[in-house]
Amino acid sequence: MNFEKDYLYHIYNRSNETLFLNDNNYRFFLEKLRLKVYPVCEIFSWCLIPNHFHLLIQANEASIRSPNEKHRPKLQLLSKNIGEILSSYTQAINKLRRRKGSLFAHKTKAKLITHRGSEFVENCFHYIHRNPLEAGLVKRIEDWPYSSFADYAGLRNGTLCNKALAYKIINFNKDDFYDQSYAIIMDKIIKEFY
Repeated sequence: MNFEKDYLYHIYNRSNETLFLNDNNYRFFLEKLRLKVYPVCEIFSWCLIPNHFHLLIQANEASIRSPNEKHRPKLQLLSKNIGEILSSYTQAINKLRRRKGSLFAHKTKAKLITHRGSEFVENCFHYIHRNPLEAGLVKRIEDWPYSSFADYAGLRNGTLCNKALAYKIINFNKDDFYDQSYAIIMDKIIKEFY
């Protein structure tokens, strides 16, 4: 993954098996995000569901900084930290489940979405929150505790997202957030998020 300062990215990965079995698994992963990703980028939205995760972030100066590793001179700090999260999470799950090998099915993707325009970015933002609904995990988006939806809907006072900057950059209406979240996103657009 290569990031450019001030650009927006949809970051995601999935597993061929269940990643998150219980609240402790979700919390552990979120703690890792807070320690490793939160300090080196602006997080606008996030969602964890049993077999995958999504983040919408804006790269900043810290994201593109080099961690000064001689064997990987082009590595950026955000890429390194995401890799460390997935590695440590895999190790913890492998130990817990007495399994070996990779937990994630693919390399983590970071799809550049800035150039697609504000409507596309807004659709991606809402799509991330809609994942649990679309997967049939809940009947209402607000019933899923492992996303940033509740923070934007005023149901929780989460601090992982830079909401003020998200309002400014994504340009969605705070007063109409709930209705916008439930608006249909065409399949054709969804396919372009990946």
